[in-house]
Amino acid sequence: MNVTKEVITLPGTRSRPFSSAVRAGDLIFTSGHAGIRDAEGRELKTIEEQARRTFESLKATLEAAGATLDDVVKVTCFLGAQENFGKMNEVYLSFFKGELPARSTCITGLAVPGMLLEMECVAYRPKGE
Repeated sequence: MNVTKEVITLPGTRSRPFSSAVRAGDLIFTSGHAGIRDAEGRELKTIEEQARRTFESLKATLEAAGATLDDVVKVTCFLGAQENFGKMNEVYLSFFKGELPARSTCITGLAVPGMLLEMECVAYRPKGE
C-alpha cells in the first residue's frame, strides 16, 4: 500500500526546518508545538499560560489539516520540570472532553530558553469527512 503524504505548513512557518504537520492517509502527525509568546508577542512565563497557548497552536494546526482536538488519538508532552506536571494536567483536561487520547509525558531539557513544555500529537481523521 502506498500512502500519500500531504505537508501542512502554517503561515509564517516556512523558514523553520520542519513542517507544522504531515497527513499520511487518515493520520495527521503534528510537529512539536510550544507557546512561549502570546498572539501579540508577549512572553508567557507560567506553565498554565504556555500550555493554553500550546493547545491553541495545536488546534490551529489540526484545523489546517481538516481535524480537531476531538480527532487526537495520541499526545506526547515534554516538560522541562516535574513540578509543572499537575498544573499542565489541569490545562490539558480543559481542552479534552470525554474520552481522552493516549499520552506519554517526559521530563526533559527543552530546545528554547524560557520554554516550559512542548507537545505533539497524532490525530485520526479520514480525508473528506
